[in-house]
Amino acid sequence: MSGIGIGQRPRNHRQRMMKLLWTGIWLAYLSAPVGDLLHGGHSDPVRVLGALGLLAFVAWYFALVFRAGRGETNTVVLASLAVLAAQSALLSLTLGREWLVLFVYVSVASGAALPMRYARWTVPGTSLLLTGLALVVPDGTEYLAGLLLPALLAGFSMTGVRELIRTTIELREARATVAYLAANEERLRLARDLHDLLGHSLSLITLKSELAGRMLPDHPDRAAQQVADIEQVSRQALVDVREAVTGYRRARLAAELAGAQVALTAAGVTAELPVEPDLDGVPEDSEAALAWALREAVTNVVRHSGARRCVVGLVRRQTLDGPVLELSVEDDGSGGSGTGPGNGLTGLTERLEKAGGTLEAGGTRKGFRVVARVPAGSPARVGSAP
Repeated sequence: MSGIGIGQRPRNHRQRMMKLLWTGIWLAYLSAPVGDLLHGGHSDPVRVLGALGLLAFVAWYFALVFRAGRGETNTVVLASLAVLAAQSALLSLTLGREWLVLFVYVSVASGAALPMRYARWTVPGTSLLLTGLALVVPDGTEYLAGLLLPALLAGFSMTGVRELIRTTIELREARATVAYLAANEERLRLARDLHDLLGHSLSLITLKSELAGRMLPDHPDRAAQQVADIEQVSRQALVDVREAVTGYRRARLAAELAGAQVALTAAGVTAELPVEPDLDGVPEDSEAALAWALREAVTNVVRHSGARRCVVGLVRRQTLDGPVLELSVEDDGSGGSGTGPGNGLTGLTERLEKAGGTLEAGGTRKGFRVVARVPAGSPARVGSAP
């Protein structure tokens, strides 16, 4: 439902409209009470009171469903369900058996708004109340068989969906936490590497600087040798730092895929991504170029496209120029409002060209598509894709 589910409150106008539409579809089952009001032979005052009672029930039902997830206590929800059940009982006793269908809505609301530890009692309790009233209302038992099972199944189904959504939310939060911890661990690794690399070198430079200072007045030749050693140590330390930083900043495709999953999910975009990329034999420069391409493409999807679905593909292909690894990112959004390639795609094209690859980007019938290709190494290790 466009990123909104049972037990979650709508966060914007679009989500409110979607939830209203989704919830309103099930009001079609109120055709029996409406038909009873129109053709049940009731007097005009009874019809007016019955219509007001039905409107009050629907309004209370919508208020309960829409406010679920806004921090209400279970006591407030239980009290609201009691009001719904009382309305259903009063309308059924006064207007007839057709109104027993309202208890199905009470069961659904209890399953959608209450956690399992409460719903496992309220759903059967609602069904039991439905059974008792069906025995009291004239000819109510004729409707009991068609309402009892839907009340039980619908209530527990909503409970299952609520638990599934709760678990999904916890999983998303866990993924975000894992991504944060991974980034923090990488920062700690860099700090350790820099400490190990520079600690010894800086200590040695300090020591040799002191020696050169003491030797300079009486032994300038030996002081010059110490200065030469300082220069050599400094150059080697600079090389070591560059290698450490290069290794730290090198983009990894697996990490970018995990980050893309988190980013797209957080933006409410349904994402389909490869689980484990096959990078056997792929040069590091090619992998890094594809990782940057994925990051830029996903950033554009999240920021500019307004897409609801994004599909990421990764395949190996055999071409006349040799094996290539092809990354495709396709969404169903607008592709942004620009009339030409932005700075991100331009820079990405240059990065891919340095790795011997190419970039294609453009609109499709359903949205926007970015395709990046890079050399994939030895042909013996590559299985071509059709």
